[in-house]
Amino acid sequence: MKEYKYKINGNPYKVAVGDLEDNIVTVEVNGVPYKVELEKAPAVKVVSAPRPSAAPRTETGAKVISKPAAATGAGAAVKAPLPGVVLSINVKVGDTVKAADTVLMLEAMKMENAIHAGRDGKVTSVNVAQGDSVLEGAVLITIE
Repeated sequence: MKEYKYKINGNPYKVAVGDLEDNIVTVEVNGVPYKVELEKAPAVKVVSAPRPSAAPRTETGAKVISKPAAATGAGAAVKAPLPGVVLSINVKVGDTVKAADTVLMLEAMKMENAIHAGRDGKVTSVNVAQGDSVLEGAVLITIE
């Protein structure tokens, strides 16, 4: 039996509720037993929550958002330090760059981020276009 303590209009009551059998419950109020018949409640329809939909995939079954691609070709890769959108590309294939040169502008979290070459060399590939969305770690430019 579950026991409860109530105070109604300033009067204390100790109530013990027994098990339910055929819509009848044994209830004891301040030591006096009672048999209480419950009204039949209308049937409750249990609705299961809808399953979340699966992640979108292309016609071939590949995930729409995939991991960053590996570097294409030899040389050092200039990678995206965080996910964002390419605003502008300041170099093209064949350009010679210094380590401190800004090769690309990336917008992330409503901030413009200058992406620097990181080393001296020659641009061998530009793997993104203006307006592309990139994930963190995606190879943007390769410098040889």
